[in-house]
Amino acid sequence: MKYLKFVAALMLAIVSVHFSAFSQKDTTILNNIIKKTGKLPELYPVEKVYLHFDKPYYSVVDTIWFKAYLTSEQNLPSPLSKVVYVDVMSSKDSLVASLKFPVTNSVAYGNIPLDPLNFKQGNYYVRAYTVWMLNFDPAYFFTKNIPIGEAVDKQLLTHFTYTSATSTKDQQVINARIQYKNPDKLPYANKTVNWKVTSDYDVILKGKGTTDQNGVLNINLSPKKNQVIKTGNLITDINTGDKESLTSTFELKPKSGDNDVQFFPEGGELISGIPTQVAFKAVNPNGLGVNLTGTIVDNDGNQITTLTSSHLGMGSFYVNADAGKTYKANISFKDGSSKTVELPKSAASGITLQINNAAADNINLKIVANDTYFQQNKDKNLFIVGQNAGVIYYAAQTVLQNQVTVAKIPKAKFPSGIVQITLFAATGEPVSERIAFILHQDALNLSAQTDLPAYKPRQKVKMTITAKNATEKLAGNFSVSVTDEQKVPFDEDNETSIFSSLLLSSDLKGYLEKPNYYFNKTNDKKLADLDILMLTQGYRRFDYKEILAGKYPQVSYLPEQGMNITGTLRDRTGMPVKKAGLRLTIPGRTFSAEAFTNPTGVFNFQNLNFPDSSQVVISAKYGANGSNLMIMVDQEPAPAIGINRNGADEVMNIDSTLNNYLNNSKKQYSYLRQLKEVKITAAPIKKVSHSDYSALSGLSMMPDHLLEADRFQGCNDLLTCLKSMAMGLTWDTNTNNFYVTRDFNAGNKTPVQIFLAGMPVDVYALSSVNMAELESIEIFTKDELGTVNRMYNSNGVISINIKKAKKVKKMSLEEIKKLLPQNNVITVNAKGYSKQREFYSPRYTAENINMKDLRTTIYWNPRVITDATTGAVSFEFFNAEGKGTYKAVVEGLDKNGNPGRFIYRYTVK
Repeated sequence: MKYLKFVAALMLAIVSVHFSAFSQKDTTILNNIIKKTGKLPELYPVEKVYLHFDKPYYSVVDTIWFKAYLTSEQNLPSPLSKVVYVDVMSSKDSLVASLKFPVTNSVAYGNIPLDPLNFKQGNYYVRAYTVWMLNFDPAYFFTKNIPIGEAVDKQLLTHFTYTSATSTKDQQVINARIQYKNPDKLPYANKTVNWKVTSDYDVILKGKGTTDQNGVLNINLSPKKNQVIKTGNLITDINTGDKESLTSTFELKPKSGDNDVQFFPEGGELISGIPTQVAFKAVNPNGLGVNLTGTIVDNDGNQITTLTSSHLGMGSFYVNADAGKTYKANISFKDGSSKTVELPKSAASGITLQINNAAADNINLKIVANDTYFQQNKDKNLFIVGQNAGVIYYAAQTVLQNQVTVAKIPKAKFPSGIVQITLFAATGEPVSERIAFILHQDALNLSAQTDLPAYKPRQKVKMTITAKNATEKLAGNFSVSVTDEQKVPFDEDNETSIFSSLLLSSDLKGYLEKPNYYFNKTNDKKLADLDILMLTQGYRRFDYKEILAGKYPQVSYLPEQGMNITGTLRDRTGMPVKKAGLRLTIPGRTFSAEAFTNPTGVFNFQNLNFPDSSQVVISAKYGANGSNLMIMVDQEPAPAIGINRNGADEVMNIDSTLNNYLNNSKKQYSYLRQLKEVKITAAPIKKVSHSDYSALSGLSMMPDHLLEADRFQGCNDLLTCLKSMAMGLTWDTNTNNFYVTRDFNAGNKTPVQIFLAGMPVDVYALSSVNMAELESIEIFTKDELGTVNRMYNSNGVISINIKKAKKVKKMSLEEIKKLLPQNNVITVNAKGYSKQREFYSPRYTAENINMKDLRTTIYWNPRVITDATTGAVSFEFFNAEGKGTYKAVVEGLDKNGNPGRFIYRYTVK
């Protein structure tokens, strides 16, 4: 690591001009800070993942194309992980798809087919990570929202809006407006609509209405007293005629509560007698910024200053707090509401760190102590440390001889990104902190050029990408996407770019609104807004108090250097078997591997390569005493199901927001047709249910939720799968139990009782269920008669129903032995690498020049490598038939780890 090369220099680093009072008598504290912080990049290096997608949204039956960039310190290629994981999550935070890709030279290429079986219209989000990243907070995973619409055989277009939403302590009233249109965008007038509202999987409201001549239905939702809808679903069925009913589901996230404002004094706190910049951030109940104006007054009613937001509800003002006085802000929001908020109380004694980041080359730093602190700490040492992603790039020491000490820190010392600058007292305690953003805009200059300024439809395009900085041409690894902007319009400020991801959101927790705004045509105004964002962002990746106390991250997973299958080999007494040989094979493929157990019985098949969902057979029968061995395969590590931190950006009305795109998709996929369901009634085959078990006979005949066995296809461990699929239940990792969600959220911590084939069991018994024998799972969130709850002191029931054994003819002993699972052989459905595909790009000739071409992604190339000598690379592709503006997005990293993004547009007419 580069850290060791410059640690000695850091111990000597000082600010030569303004820190004239520098003393070298006592560097022990500074050395201790550097030494303990130095363990972070050495033992716990930060790894980041960024995905570049071919476009921002899709339609069902599309294919998502992407390239993964895996970086470490200074965004250089990561030497740690060779496997990256990509999960697709629904808006309800359920896992829809989990994919695995090999990493070569710190990049990976992937695609996700959006098949109609698994994907429906709705909001999804993608998260990407490595196994090494599982050791740290999942807030630093890559995440991106992706709306997906439907265009094939779509019979109903809707548009949903809230006309009003009010909430008091006892009553909530939501008024909503829904417009229904047919595929030709004509209103469904005078049609009957039945609707219901579900929350926590319970139906809480029902109703019926009729659309007006414009196809509009107005719905009034008034839950029962003391019942508030925070999240839920509005499900409507519109009768369009000929006994046909079309269903739509709208996710309810009604505005509840008031606008919120928080104040963030620079350096961490207000201190009496020190003029301090105070940043503020105002958000509405949905988490989006809301602009405001207001005044700051003291406790005597005197106006001190005014405040006005500059961007997305954020702004700042200065206040010089007097001892003994309090201050409050009288605020008027843009939506017409108002609020009075108390400012943080000022400290009687203190020292603070202040930064002016407006200069191009230097960070102007100021250390200010009030008179009380200065008198108590005069001539004591102070230390300044600046780090990025855990790596210290600047360290200095001075003596407190004046109330104000100023310094200039060259920005060239730091890489682009968030710099955490911390002031330490003589005791080594952090007393003030500020984060600032550094952007070296000339570190990498990307450009793109085509051989012509304008083209005809289907004409060949030659594009050249060039990478350079102020002094040299640069080699780099890039990806290029070209889209038809008439069909794929998008606001660049809302984009998740390589800048906003690697330099900003990957080091901050929480939601960032319009993250690419700061990097889209960056100017002084946007840099000033970015500095205010740094003041209002209260979460950091590193906490010095924990580091100096020796509290480092707990490492449970090592970086993956390839695809491995691990496990333990034991004899029938449960003792591990050492130095035993095992063989791994994949039926249908000429592939095999061998491994030997270590002294603790652990085996590890390393550097495997097979496609996803492959059946893998592991055998130990060829060794000594091979007939009496048990093979136990380890489960692959996986992150917990979390909450989408970018939920505020979800698209409420996909039909209208993606209108241009879906209209084109409808034509593009006109050859596809979905078969309508035809029901064939036959004598039903009775399936096993809870009613077959006497212990559960007191439960309702109909469960609250039913999960058929086919829902668990590909599942190897029932407990793991049920954690994310048990509707109406919550899995608590602290107690390792299931709870009824609505009761758990209300504070009731009584667990659900689990029954396996009618017998009460604990949760760990679920891992022993043979998935081939599973009939269904019934979930009861209520026990009306209380027969089960009273007996087992539980709240709710999970019934695991096992298939009845079929009656078969008598079998010989040899036939029975063949059917019995062999102790020394195990078959697992292993998670392999996802299938690689190549993006199709047509080549037009005189013979096919008139073929239909409605592509929205005109060209996708994830393998764009610029030459080290010329810094350039060229490639060719053909336009589609669409006319208008085509947009090329180039992203990637140069050889020095500098990220780059360039947008180029050309005309097709």
